[in-house]
Order: sequence, then C-alpha cells, then structure tokens
Amino acid sequence: MELKEALKLAIQSLWANKLRTVLTLLGVVIGVTSVIAVVTLVNGANSFVIEKFSRYGADVFTVTRMPQIVTNADDYIKFQKRKVILYDDLKYIEENCKHCVGIGGQQASVGKLVHGTKSITDAQIRGYTWQMPTLQNLDIVQGRGLTDADQEHAAHVAVIGTDVAENLFPGTDPLGQELRADGTPYTVIGIIEKQGSTFGQSQDNFIGVPLTAFQRDYGTQKSVTIYIKAGSAGAPLETAADEVRVLMRARRHDAPGQPNSFELDTNNTLVGFASQLTNSFGAVAGAIALISLVVGGIVIMNIMLVSVTERTREIGIRKALGARRQDILIQFLIESALMALIGGFIGVAGGVGVAEIVTLVSGFPSTVALWSVLAGLVMATGTGIFFGVYPARKAAELDPIVALRAD
Repeated sequence: MELKEALKLAIQSLWANKLRTVLTLLGVVIGVTSVIAVVTLVNGANSFVIEKFSRYGADVFTVTRMPQIVTNADDYIKFQKRKVILYDDLKYIEENCKHCVGIGGQQASVGKLVHGTKSITDAQIRGYTWQMPTLQNLDIVQGRGLTDADQEHAAHVAVIGTDVAENLFPGTDPLGQELRADGTPYTVIGIIEKQGSTFGQSQDNFIGVPLTAFQRDYGTQKSVTIYIKAGSAGAPLETAADEVRVLMRARRHDAPGQPNSFELDTNNTLVGFASQLTNSFGAVAGAIALISLVVGGIVIMNIMLVSVTERTREIGIRKALGARRQDILIQFLIESALMALIGGFIGVAGGVGVAEIVTLVSGFPSTVALWSVLAGLVMATGTGIFFGVYPARKAAELDPIVALRAD
C-alpha cells in the first residue's frame, strides 16, 4: 500500500467518526498544551532573569547582609542575626579597594508620594549613592542625575520613574517641582527611562534620592546593598571580589576559618540560581503534563482497539483481496499517529495561547521557543505511534477467514 493511500484512508476513518475523534484528542491536546505552556513560561522567566541581572554587566557584583534569595526558614533566621552593612562600610571599600572602578550603595523603603492633590501610596523610595543609576544602567531621559555633591550634602533632590511622573505630574513638566515622600519634600531633578513591568509589577513606580538624605529620614537600621564594578587595569572580577571579601572580613572582624558574615554575589551566581529554580519548577510541572500525555496515549490505544473490533470484517475483506500484514499495520499506525499529530497542533496553539494569557493577566514573562513547538509535535506523534502499535499489530494478525465471518 502506498503511503498516500494509507493516509487518505486514515483521514476518511477519522472523519467518519468525528465526535469520537475529538474526544480521543482531548487527552493529547491537554498534555501538549500543558507542556508547551510550561516550557514557554519557564523560557520567558529564564530570559527575563538573564536580561535583568545582565543589565548590571558581567563585571558587577554585590555585597549584602543576606542572600538575595533565601529558601530555608532556618537560614533566614541565621542571616537576620548578622550585623547590618553600613554606609561607612561602603566608604571603607571605596577608599581601600584598588581593583574597583565603581562603587554604589542602595537602601529602599515603600512609602507614600504626594504632589498637590495627587498621591501614590505604594511607591518605592530608594536611597542611592550618586553612582548607582550608572551601575544599574538606568539612563536619565530628562534633567540630570544625582551627583557626589548631592550625596555629600544630603540634598533633598530626587530622580523619578516614569510612573511617578505620569501619575503625580500629568500634563506638566516635573523638573524643578516638589513632591513629598512620606512627608519629606524633594525637588525633582531628573526622570529615568521607562523600565516596564516584571511579573505584573511596574518597575517605574519609584524615586531615587541621595542615600545620605534617605538615612537622615529613615535611619540606618536597614542594611545597605553595595554594588561594585570591577575592571581596574584589566583585573578580572575574581580579583576585585577577593579584595572586597578580605576588606569586609577585616572590617567586620570575621575570625579566620569562620564563614563570611555577609554575602558576595556575582551576576553569574544569581542567574545560575534563578535559572535552576525556574528549571526545577518546569521539571515538576512538565512531569505532571507528561502524565496527561500518557493518559491521552492510553485513550488513543483504547479507541484504536475499539476501531479494530468494529472494522474486523473490513480487515478480512482487505486481506482476502491481497493486503499484507504490513499494509494493515501501517494503516492503523498512520491513523493513531495522525490523530495524535492533530492533537499536537491544537495543543501547541493552546499552550502558546495559555502562556500569552498568563503574561497578559499577570505580567509573567513568556518566550515561545521553536524547539519546544517541534518537541511538542514529536511527543504527540510519538505517543500516537507508541500506543497505536498494539492495536495495529492486533489488526494485522487477524485471520482473514475469521475476520470475514464477523458481523
């Protein structure tokens, strides 16, 4: 039998039982939809993590009181007992690190911003050293950024995100105007370029003020996050990181042989951990999706067995007319594979659609990868072939005389 003829017969058979075909496809559709949606969301999360961390540059690392990601409650309690990192620690590194070309610090709090009759209740108020926007690759699109003089004099000036500019100063130029952050007045001197949203949360709903002014208003109880850019005289990141580690251990009086009382993280560390976390989530969700695919394959096998029973007489006639076992086997395999492939196409479209809806509703990033689409189709077709082998063999092994006697 020619492949073209077998494919034509398979389509005719599936079309003749449309409702049964649709119900059979549901398992495969749900399985492939789940796989594609999970892979698309995980790819989007990984791409987002890499993009966000990479914006600091491969030569930027951080010094913090505790890791930026903590997954264990006991570890969190242990880290909370550490001494906070102070602005004086930042100045100490700035004065003594020979392989550091840029050093910045940041603290943050959530508060209320007010201008005239308009207000924002959940804005992020960031205390910046003057180099921080540069280290974070935040470009000023209007006005100017913070300066060393602003920092030294704890000036009440601020750079603002685009959401603050749009919500507090609609239709007017914010530059030179005054806003209040938790009651403290600041003069707007610059607007930072739009950053967009992350997981549905805007990255532009913030103001940046000199760290010294921030600490005057909010105190020094919160730990400072120190950002350091390596690269002096071509020195690698590891050299600068080792130097900062030695300086911090000496300043915090960490005993020899004892672990650091602070965290030193590079972008690669953070990207690797975040990617591992999202991949672990993807593996669990993918395993659940594969179970759906297996269930869909079992449904296909059951329906194909029913089809063999219903078409016993047809199989007998074909064998009597000269059809070989191989012809019967191929026909039923093509039917099951075609059924699964159609389900795969629908599942791919459904998976991409689900991921896009999640992105639209929650802001969770998604990225459609060509390999995941091809993998979904291959998995669906492979499922149809694997679970279609037994019914196809059963049909191929029917005795033509017994088959012709069937009603």
